[in-house]
Amino acid sequence: MEDMAYRSLVYAHLLLFVLWLGGDVGVFVLGQHFRKRQSYSLDQRLALLKLLVAVDMGPRTAWALMVPLSLSVATAGGWIALPTWLVIAAWGAGLAWLLLVWDSHIHDQTPRAARNRRIEALIKYAITGFYLWLGATSLLTGAPIAMAWLAWKALLFGLIFIAAILIDLAFKPVGPQLGRLIAEGSSDATEIPLRRTMDRTRIFVLMVYALLFITAWLGVVKPS
Repeated sequence: MEDMAYRSLVYAHLLLFVLWLGGDVGVFVLGQHFRKRQSYSLDQRLALLKLLVAVDMGPRTAWALMVPLSLSVATAGGWIALPTWLVIAAWGAGLAWLLLVWDSHIHDQTPRAARNRRIEALIKYAITGFYLWLGATSLLTGAPIAMAWLAWKALLFGLIFIAAILIDLAFKPVGPQLGRLIAEGSSDATEIPLRRTMDRTRIFVLMVYALLFITAWLGVVKPS
């Protein structure tokens, strides 16, 4: 039964990876089409943007659940010895984060959503610090993670958090810029600043993709 439970956790971990990366690719493709101002009307592009936001909820959901699930997989597989309270706390933080993500999505553009996102940011910063500490400490001392591949995976997961946080920060100007585009219509004055913001954001998106590929490789190959 323990072996089946572990394999089920690994399966769920794999599903979250597919949801995260696959959904992110969908978001990327929709964003690329939104940029084509010569190919689509403004109304069509805004419809693509609404679809982008909806598709993005898949990766955001996977991101929140990946934190407690990854610790559960590592613990159940005997790869790391973590106290039970820490794993339970991780699930509490992950589920709270997930609730904030969906509540913000449902109540978007409201003070409630803004409050949720401030709390969500604090959770993400704390988890980022935890994974960076876990990976770096384990690589330097061999504890609490003895296997180098898993320590690197923890460290890279922290870097994924940094890149994903930078995506959100870089994307912040899009709201006002998009509002100006809707109010004034499509022109170089409204389109070029928006395009520049999206181009900057895309750099961090590609960083997330690269880091996800590397962490997945480490988890499957487990190089000694």
